[in-house]
Amino acid sequence: MLTAKRSQRTLAKKAGLSGVSFLSGLDVSLRFTPGEPDTGVVFVRTDLGDGVDVPATISHVVSRQRRTAIERDGATIEMVEHIMAALSGLRIDNCRVEINGPETPGCDGSSQAFVEALQFAGTVEQAAHRQAMVIEKPVTVREGRATLTAHPGETKELVVTYTLDYGPQTAIGRQSLFMEVTPDSFVTELGPSRTFLLEAEAETLRQSGIGARTTTSDLLIFGPDGPIGNALRYPDECVRHKMLDLVGDLALFGHDLVGHVVAHRSGHSLNAELVRKLAGSLEKTKVQKAEHSLDIGAIMKILPHRYPFLLVDRVLSLEPSRRIVAIKNVTVNEPFFQGHWPGRPIMPGVMIVEALAQAAGVMLSDRVDSNESVAVIAAINHVKIRRPVTPGDQLRLEVEAVKLRDRCFDVQGIAKVDGHRVAEAAIKFMVLPAERVA
Repeated sequence: MLTAKRSQRTLAKKAGLSGVSFLSGLDVSLRFTPGEPDTGVVFVRTDLGDGVDVPATISHVVSRQRRTAIERDGATIEMVEHIMAALSGLRIDNCRVEINGPETPGCDGSSQAFVEALQFAGTVEQAAHRQAMVIEKPVTVREGRATLTAHPGETKELVVTYTLDYGPQTAIGRQSLFMEVTPDSFVTELGPSRTFLLEAEAETLRQSGIGARTTTSDLLIFGPDGPIGNALRYPDECVRHKMLDLVGDLALFGHDLVGHVVAHRSGHSLNAELVRKLAGSLEKTKVQKAEHSLDIGAIMKILPHRYPFLLVDRVLSLEPSRRIVAIKNVTVNEPFFQGHWPGRPIMPGVMIVEALAQAAGVMLSDRVDSNESVAVIAAINHVKIRRPVTPGDQLRLEVEAVKLRDRCFDVQGIAKVDGHRVAEAAIKFMVLPAERVA
């Protein structure tokens, strides 16, 4: 289920850095610049003519070993996961990453340099909401002995558990970590954790021409007794880096995640597979929601209201007992305009709230047997009327369930006109026997 979680954020100003790419050994410069609302993270290859935009989304991911790469129209950016982790960890939703080569700077193999550049730039909130996908049932992907599952969570944040198992024959061994990922925890607990390799793996890469300018001081290379020519920042730095990679790969989903992601030996390819599965589930939900539209005839079979008090004209999408989007077309013929006010017709705020309540009634109709019970308003709280609604406006009524019990329902409603919020209210319903109401 998608829900509006918070305001979107972008950078307050530009910031940049330079470094050597791990794979190709090229000198690379990049610059973080602010992005418009709802544009997400976009990499820009400035070295290719007028520049090629490559959105950092799962649909642009291409298959690679031990890293995440994105591609569009022949333009590729290798190893985007550390930048994506930094942006996601700091909750920067819209950003353009200008880069003059096909691979990001390796820096020290962590996200720390990117975090510091982004913190220097600062952030600002934007007039759009960042949506979050709330995991409602487990979603699992597997690859050999590796598994990755997104579970429903107990908090309103992303929680990650990662188990790394290199076996007792290595200095890495078995490590496990549980963490609620917030900007603070990311900066202090994940961002500085570095890429790691076994000595034999590093030698194989060098023989194939990869990492010619990379030394043991640039990242963690493990020999039989531990890191060679380097020291750990955390005793369990390896599992922390695997969790950092996972956070970066999950950012390719384009929405926040609310749930508990449990990983066992997962890598970039399996991380991407989970994101694809979540994206597919979201698209399926959108199709199902589109199919739950109702015309006025269907609405009148649900609501008892009639002229002049029926204030819902059409339902655009409906998730029973969860969410509804409906519309009310406001015309000059509304009877309340005769007295509110003559010469300057404005829809009364109480009527907007009533329209939200009626939309909620449609959403909750699967929980109320209209032959036996009636849902009546018990309380209206936190009402805000933000701007006038006048003839010719179309009210978009968005209502979400907050807490549903056997005989008591709490919902949150927002009314919009042309994308602008005009009113909002928290409404509580009580279910009473029909004869009592009569």
